[in-house]
Amino acid sequence: MKISYRPEIDGLRAIAVGAVILYHAQITLFGQQPFKGGFIGVDIFFVISGYLITSIILKEMIVTGSFSFKNFYERRIRRILPALLFVMLVSLPFAWMYLLSSDLLDFSKSILYSLGFSSNFYFHYSGTQYGAQDELFKPFLHMWSLSIEEQYYILFPIILLTAFKYFKKYLVLFLILGFVISLTLADWGSKNYS
Repeated sequence: MKISYRPEIDGLRAIAVGAVILYHAQITLFGQQPFKGGFIGVDIFFVISGYLITSIILKEMIVTGSFSFKNFYERRIRRILPALLFVMLVSLPFAWMYLLSSDLLDFSKSILYSLGFSSNFYFHYSGTQYGAQDELFKPFLHMWSLSIEEQYYILFPIILLTAFKYFKKYLVLFLILGFVISLTLADWGSKNYS
């Protein structure tokens, strides 16, 4: 089910993209990096995705009285997979030509984990540090954010529909509880980051 075009969301996306680009450019002005918080653009993308996916699910449920997981996941696959496969196929010959064998092995693993939308776990548990010098040899390191987004697409509809079906009168309470848990985990994570 399509939702109507919202130009203000594209405006927010542009701000998010700009913030991330400026963050990665590491521009220095008067000895300071004014865009060192630009990584927040990724969070903006996550919020926009959450809003849009929730809107799609709720609109379909209200209009049709049901929700098709099959149609939902088919739309996600048609939207994400062609571009992902294209980038991977274009990257393969360059990786083969320029990466050392150990880096090529890591590259191959990152492709497989990216295709399984679990590269965030792969890079985390392999000890990869985002922003480290060796990230130049990890061209799919940025796929961690796509993996998180796809994991959200997989889990959130199930959680939302279960709550909507069985706990409808408690839905607001569940959303508030989810917000509080999320905020608590974010605070804890920021203090216990290693």
